[in-house]
Amino acid sequence: MSYDLVVKNGMVIDGSGSARYRGDIGVKDGKITTIGRISAPADEVVDAEGHVVTPGFVDGHTHMDAQIFWDSLGSCSCYHGVTSVVMGNCGFTLAPCREEEVDYVFRNLERAEDISRQAMLAGITWQWETYPEYLDVIDKLPKGMNYAGYVGHSALRTYVMGERAFDEQASEDDLAAMVANVQDAVRAGAIGFSTSRSPAHLQPDDRPVASRIADFSEVRAIVNGMGEIDAGIFQLAMERGTNEELEAFYRRLNDLSKESGRPITFGSLTRRSNPGAWKSLYDIIEQGNQDGARVFTQVHAREINVVLSFETQLPFDDWPVWRDVRKLSLAEQQAALRDPETKRRLIEAANGGTSNKKVTGGEARPPEWDYFYLMDKASWPHRSLADIAAERGVEPVEAMIDIALEHDLQVFFRQPISNEDEDAALAIMKHPRSCVTFSDSGAHVSQIMDSSLQTHLLSHWVRERQEFTLEEAVRMITYDTATSWGFHDRGLLREGMAADIVVLDPDKVAPRMPTVEYDLPAGAQRLKQMADGIAATIINGQVVLRDNEHTGALPGQLLRGPLARA
Repeated sequence: MSYDLVVKNGMVIDGSGSARYRGDIGVKDGKITTIGRISAPADEVVDAEGHVVTPGFVDGHTHMDAQIFWDSLGSCSCYHGVTSVVMGNCGFTLAPCREEEVDYVFRNLERAEDISRQAMLAGITWQWETYPEYLDVIDKLPKGMNYAGYVGHSALRTYVMGERAFDEQASEDDLAAMVANVQDAVRAGAIGFSTSRSPAHLQPDDRPVASRIADFSEVRAIVNGMGEIDAGIFQLAMERGTNEELEAFYRRLNDLSKESGRPITFGSLTRRSNPGAWKSLYDIIEQGNQDGARVFTQVHAREINVVLSFETQLPFDDWPVWRDVRKLSLAEQQAALRDPETKRRLIEAANGGTSNKKVTGGEARPPEWDYFYLMDKASWPHRSLADIAAERGVEPVEAMIDIALEHDLQVFFRQPISNEDEDAALAIMKHPRSCVTFSDSGAHVSQIMDSSLQTHLLSHWVRERQEFTLEEAVRMITYDTATSWGFHDRGLLREGMAADIVVLDPDKVAPRMPTVEYDLPAGAQRLKQMADGIAATIINGQVVLRDNEHTGALPGQLLRGPLARA
């Protein structure tokens, strides 16, 4: 037989965790048809000599819901080997929503997830009201990657309740309408239902997003509604509180999973403010799974970092003196920073000033200089401003200013806000109830840069730290994630599976340094990060990227949930 595509001469790491082997992969009609030694002709050949060949990476936590309308390629995830994503996490979706009420969903998205209102207004043509209608629109869009999506609680609440969603508890009629809408969405192919209980999720006016107003009984009723139709994953952004409060909430989630029969997943991070607290929480998860619940966490491959620069955001942007300087163009800011008197006043304000702004999510925090790093290279570790300042014999804020001026303000700093302890982060990555997937890609676009989660795992934890074999790490971001979200035709290199394939150089794969771009609709700003060492990304049998360059192919699909596939 002949093939549409053959990937030849590579070392196959098939996603199962089994040892690599040398082989060719033949593809026909978007599926893997042969794995072995192939001599038959093919319309296209990818020579993988000196590379490993893996399944495409699957990311279970993104916010591509708006971006998909103006970015058919799926950047920046596409540059890091990701071929399938789940969007609609944390209760934030664009549907259900009437066109005349788009302000509701924008209010939920623009601050909590740092998605520009101007970009959404300019980049989205509204063509739906219900979530099934939204999925039909997504299905028709040209796509480089595969997408699945949750129906989000905040959008659901405002669709049913209007402005009351931001202040009131649902009535019986409201709740019945929400349950019915979620059931319709899941039947149409939603992967499940998502919500947020996180205090980090605020509107621009500092009020909670709509889902946070809901009593847990509302959440329980909706999840049990999915249980009635025996389909759907429940995802949530977690509550915070004391250790005792969190332990009680984890037990409540175990109970809800057992009661509804639905899987439950949420992000899990460690924090230096409460070291070791994760251990008792994971004990509860483990016991729940032993008792009949299905609960798993989503964890990151490194710290969650706020990425800072004079081009984007700094901790002092609305502080006295700083706020006037930060309103200037970059060239004017450079001139101001070089003025000795202005610099003195800025240092004085940074050392003694404060802000009345409530800081949340990926927004810059007042600096703790021992945990404020110069990000002068893509790989870890980085030096703290406290250490650099001591070496230079100046105060940390002066060191920050001087370093920025030395680079014409084109330099990044980073500020970890969770997972600060690498050993603790590694421990939860290795826990059997966790999935390494938490990029938030599509959100926090000018604040954090975590679309490189997968390439950081392969470069830092596999190649540099040697905490995982390459086979183990590949399984974590392919088979494990694909299986957890029910993509049973992906995540493995097997005959009959979808031909989502990555060809990479294990000695070179790594994130690059981010750049600041203004390529969103309405010229909105974002951070962009590409990767080295990925020779080809193949999606549904077509080469989408070769060495980071788009081939023009857009073979991505909407991955509907099981009831829509039946």
